[in-house]
Amino acid sequence: MSVRALRRTVDNLLPALAPVRFLTEDGTPVKPPDRYTRPADGVLREAWRRMVVGRRFDTQATALTKQGRLAVYPSSRGQEACQIGAVLALREQDWLFPTYRDSVALVARGLDPMQVLTMLRGGRHCGYDPAEVRVAPQCTPLATQTIHAVGMAEALRRKKENAVAMAFIGDGGTSEGDFHEALNYAAVLRAPVVFFVQNNKYAISVPLARQSAAPALAYKGIGYGVPSEQIDGNDPLAVLSVLTAAVEHARSGNGPFLVEAHTYRMEAHTNADDATRYRGSDEVETWAAADPLARLETFLRAEGVLTDQDLATVRDEAEELAARVRAGMNTEVKGDPLELFDQVFAQPTTQLREQKAQLACELAAEES
Repeated sequence: MSVRALRRTVDNLLPALAPVRFLTEDGTPVKPPDRYTRPADGVLREAWRRMVVGRRFDTQATALTKQGRLAVYPSSRGQEACQIGAVLALREQDWLFPTYRDSVALVARGLDPMQVLTMLRGGRHCGYDPAEVRVAPQCTPLATQTIHAVGMAEALRRKKENAVAMAFIGDGGTSEGDFHEALNYAAVLRAPVVFFVQNNKYAISVPLARQSAAPALAYKGIGYGVPSEQIDGNDPLAVLSVLTAAVEHARSGNGPFLVEAHTYRMEAHTNADDATRYRGSDEVETWAAADPLARLETFLRAEGVLTDQDLATVRDEAEELAARVRAGMNTEVKGDPLELFDQVFAQPTTQLREQKAQLACELAAEES
């Protein structure tokens, strides 16, 4: 390969020097790179609607956790542009591989909110059928879902389903070996997969500067031959535009793509975390001024796309969803402990059958 050709190849892998954005923090339009197009008004209005509903779901789930009605809930408040933009960039036949923090994305994908909360309230491992909704179980172990996504993407490619897999991952997950193995595997296979890094600046309490010395996490794709981009993750237009382009890149047979979204987790890591121990109020207030929902709402109002009636209608919709979630939490989930043994192997081993029989006897003794 000539030096000129090599330079062109490398340039095509590199992200923009600054995160791509369409809007400033106060909703003022700015010119994005020429290779990205502004989403249509109808798409932006739908994104805004789902962000309003998603935020209300998130605040309701957070409140339920504080009441002790959920075991845990990792909030994504402040990351709604990422949650909703990613879902809208996908088609129905595409697969989503979420983390534990991506409940809002699942609700936006159309999953029943109570099914989404099943695992978080201590029910079964997964409250929905992944094959039916094309959403993998929410993943708590860091980065393991990225390898799963690559495997699914390769299967989709071989079956010629014209479908893409998208793997969500946090900034902390990019420090895990599975993430790097997934990038390499995807690039070698040219698998139709998009890696979406939501860089919310902290891996629990560890700041980004203690995790990586790279100028941006998007640069991690280059060493594996994966084209990459970085975006303002609180700019819904940028998220929608760049992720749509990344998904179509993968769908068109061009292999994987990596997108890093610079965003911020407004709440603590979970209800078990005290965020005041590792970040100050000034930092939180700075990011609050860049709120993605307010930014999009301001822009759409200025464009004449949103009215006061629209605001009232969607807020009523959001309150109705919150009420359904509260009502759903009043229904007690009664699990059968014997189900623990049913999905371990296709054919239960002798040991499993013995253990199941032993537990059945113990349960019967307790009831008698």
